[in-house]
Amino acid sequence: MTSTAVPAASEYVVDPKRDRLVITASALGTVFEWYDFFLYGILAALLGKLFFPADNPTAATLASLAAFGAGFGVRPLGALLFGWFGDRVGRKYTFLITITLMGGATGAIGFLPSFATAGLWAPALLVGLRLIQGLALGGEYGGAAIYVAEHAPPYKRGQYTSWIQVSVVGGFLLCLIMVLICRHAMDSASFDAWGWRVPFLASFVMLAISLYIRLKLSESPVFKAMKEAGQTSRNPFKDSLTYPGNLKKVMVALFGVAAGLTVIYYTSQFGTLYFLQGTARVGEEEALLYMAAGAMIAAPLYVGFGALSDRVGRKKLLLLGYALTLVLLFPMFHLMADGANPALGRATASSPVTLQLPADCEFNVFASKHTTPCSQALNYLSKRGVSYRKADAADVALTVGKQRIAGFDQASYTAALVAAGYPDKADPAEKQPWKIILAVAVMVALSAMTYGQVAAILVEMFPARIRYTSMSVPYHIGSGYFGGFLPLISQYIVVRTGDAYAGLWYTIAVVVLAFVVSAVWLTETHHKPLD
Repeated sequence: MTSTAVPAASEYVVDPKRDRLVITASALGTVFEWYDFFLYGILAALLGKLFFPADNPTAATLASLAAFGAGFGVRPLGALLFGWFGDRVGRKYTFLITITLMGGATGAIGFLPSFATAGLWAPALLVGLRLIQGLALGGEYGGAAIYVAEHAPPYKRGQYTSWIQVSVVGGFLLCLIMVLICRHAMDSASFDAWGWRVPFLASFVMLAISLYIRLKLSESPVFKAMKEAGQTSRNPFKDSLTYPGNLKKVMVALFGVAAGLTVIYYTSQFGTLYFLQGTARVGEEEALLYMAAGAMIAAPLYVGFGALSDRVGRKKLLLLGYALTLVLLFPMFHLMADGANPALGRATASSPVTLQLPADCEFNVFASKHTTPCSQALNYLSKRGVSYRKADAADVALTVGKQRIAGFDQASYTAALVAAGYPDKADPAEKQPWKIILAVAVMVALSAMTYGQVAAILVEMFPARIRYTSMSVPYHIGSGYFGGFLPLISQYIVVRTGDAYAGLWYTIAVVVLAFVVSAVWLTETHHKPLD
């Protein structure tokens, strides 16, 4: 493949106004992406009640697919589809399409009828819009990252593209602010009836702003030079598989980069949120505020580590982030629990819990309703975040300290746990918020160390004519599957082991894999000129 002539580092003309526009327009798409993602996640419980019948097994299965797989499963397909357009038609026009689809689908959720009004059409339309969002997300990130990187001088590529990564935190904070404003502006009944639609409808305003800014952009200089030279790929997908050495790079990008940094990020956000609410027994709004505080403290590190990677190299910083995650992950979650609910640790030590289960016990984490005493007991304890030991027995029974309760009765289980010192809610008098915020900030900092320079790493790994496709597909497989199924796999591990912290071993396992792959096969690329 012949190289396309683009400016060398010494030939780049610094244009602060243009660079600000490029970064702002591209970062807005990422803010949009994560605003939608967090919005659906935060309101998932309410949406489930509105759009799915509680006692219909078919609808319950559909709800599970909507919650765990609809958006994630199609992201790699969106990466293939829009990667093809991005490498054939151009970076600018492709991410204009993706932002329009994403914003339109998000806003349209605000108009959907509920199950009570439209029956099964309601969940079908909801899942359909989630699929459109997933397709759009598959093309959005690659376009934004490439567009910024192909405008940036080599010595600032990490710094420029890191603004896309910090936009992830921006999307979370924007979503949190919007939901809290709506909740406090009306009573609970009004929010559940119609107020939940407002944050979704606000996406139309964000879409209009984003399109207005992006329409001012011109095509990236690398793609223009490549098109003028007649060197665009005719079949980016085929070329990504057949170009010498590229398939190996795709595998390294997937298992060494995307998988590792994604599980760290998802653990720092979703793992933290579920842990605070489930195990530490902190209220939803309070948990979100702790996360917001920690995220705001550490968010600037995304840009800081991106800029640092321009100086010390991408690979060193990535490996250091992986190593620190392996060392600090369990201590940070224990610090979080100690700050939020110190009584839980005391109760675990003084009154250990044992759950007796028959050999034929079955538990489906997807099920919306559990009917057997065995599955009900496992579901109850996993949601309470109580660590317990399992023992074989003919019938279900729970032992808390010296008290034994036969069968399953939620009220009796709760009373026994509370009496033994396992609080139903964290005691405000014992909380130490600084420990919670510190733990969240450290987790976000670890994400920043690995995620801050990822766009620069992926852009620099692949040749220009197949760059959009080659980087988008492994990124979204890593994000959609390794990260998207993290809550499910972590919860499954907790249920199987009875250890409230055991789900973190999934993160550890993926990060170990990523560390080994990156250490052996990832090539340092900082300051590399883009062909």
